[in-house]
Amino acid sequence: MKTRSLRGQVLLGILAALVLTAASMTAIVFMNGGVAPGGYGFPGTSRCTPPSLPGAVIHVTASDMGGPMMGGRGMMRRSMQLTADRSTVTRGEVSFLVTNAGNIPHEMMIIPLADTQIAGTRPVGRDGKIDEAGSLAEAAATCAEGDGNGILPSAAGWITLDLKPGRYELVCNLPGHYWAGMYTQLTVT
Repeated sequence: MKTRSLRGQVLLGILAALVLTAASMTAIVFMNGGVAPGGYGFPGTSRCTPPSLPGAVIHVTASDMGGPMMGGRGMMRRSMQLTADRSTVTRGEVSFLVTNAGNIPHEMMIIPLADTQIAGTRPVGRDGKIDEAGSLAEAAATCAEGDGNGILPSAAGWITLDLKPGRYELVCNLPGHYWAGMYTQLTVT
């Protein structure tokens, strides 16, 4: 019988510990009705049922490629996305339903774009955020409308407002998220 080297035994032990940890966390989530400890559910599913939203409804999805370790130096350019199911809408009452399909909290702000400004080109400050001056509204509450501390994973938030014709940028302005790719453009005709 062939014996494993000490290094091989250590690697096998680490691998076994990782597999058992993942299996344990999955079991906890299933026993908790699909919601992980702390209230998180499976990414990509929503544990919220929003009310019937007025006007044109734009479905926005916030996503990321990492987990809680994404923050800070581990965050990479283009590692997060904010996508809308359409890029153009008619002026008037518009509702945004923002679903967090990622693994960490997100938000969505609506900021007008100047005539020559391009989405994704706003300067990012030392705090990892862009200047919020001129923001019209934000969906940042978990399972609720309006402001909050961020939409938790597997949850949704929403906002309704009256939009005039123009170009707007939808952004997540939590530290580092805009820089990591969380922006998209909306044109109102």
